[in-house]
Amino acid sequence: MNNYILKNENAIYYECGYSCDNVIFIKLFNDAYFITDARYTTEAKAQVKGAQVIQASNLILEAKSLLQKSKIKKIVFDGNDFNYNTYNNLTSDLKITFINKTSFSQRKRMIKSDDEIKILKKAAKLGRKGLKHFANYLQNNGLDKSELYLNFKAVEYMSQQGLLALSFNPIVAINDNAAKPHARPTSKALSKKDLLLVDAGVKYKRYCSDRTCVTSADFDDFHFKREQSFKNKKQQKIYDIVLKAQLNAINKTRSGMKASQIDNLTRSIIEKAGYGKYFIHSTGHGVGLDIHEYPFINAKSDITIEDNMVFTIEPGIYLENEFGVRIEDTVVMKNGRAVIL
Repeated sequence: MNNYILKNENAIYYECGYSCDNVIFIKLFNDAYFITDARYTTEAKAQVKGAQVIQASNLILEAKSLLQKSKIKKIVFDGNDFNYNTYNNLTSDLKITFINKTSFSQRKRMIKSDDEIKILKKAAKLGRKGLKHFANYLQNNGLDKSELYLNFKAVEYMSQQGLLALSFNPIVAINDNAAKPHARPTSKALSKKDLLLVDAGVKYKRYCSDRTCVTSADFDDFHFKREQSFKNKKQQKIYDIVLKAQLNAINKTRSGMKASQIDNLTRSIIEKAGYGKYFIHSTGHGVGLDIHEYPFINAKSDITIEDNMVFTIEPGIYLENEFGVRIEDTVVMKNGRAVIL
């Protein structure tokens, strides 16, 4: 792809090693341009690689001028990047055809380099460390604390007191709130033997981690290991089904499969157990600079899985007004198999 224009921060970072919240990036054959305002030019000139930094008070006018001078006929953009007014202002009076290729940058980034995988592995390690520290806090201090407060503490421990950025705002959900896949924290307090779901991740060098754990609130031995013991027999049953589904996919996923086949590796186990209608989302999603990116692991995806792709495997069962279980790990495809990061 010779000519394209970007506004998404992570897409631009991937191109040149730096980004900010007010930038237009243009690639024209062998030349690249990073257009930003005076607030960012000093840092941009120091960090941008392979692109000319241009300072402008009006980024749209500067981009239009550059495109007019280039005399190109066509340029690719991602319709998700541009709001209506920005797109209209950019394209008006230009005799250039703008070709919308949705998520073309994410598709370009699907197969990770070895260096990217090292960074993602480090992010996963830091995320696991944060969850371990959060579990220690819960064991010693979590009793009778609200989801709202525990969410605050999850941010503190996952970020290592602000040292790391988070991939997303953590999910900390007790019992029936865990039946909502993207639960918001409430004033509900954590009691002994409650079911607790925690979904959290951190960023390392802008790359994300993502992991979900479910446990029974045992204040003598609070941990997020995969082997869990619940006093409630139904909770134990559901947990064991979800874990079986997740391990089935991790153990049987191979490079060359379609993403839909991997989705079936989790979904078929849950359906056979009689809980298919309670698995209400896809099996997983790619992880990289974006927390949700290609490949998407769902029943309709015909993407062929290849080595060096990184994605989550996270089946779940959600019983409304009772509880929910989701077990999530991020894997990388190596030598044809899925390896947990």
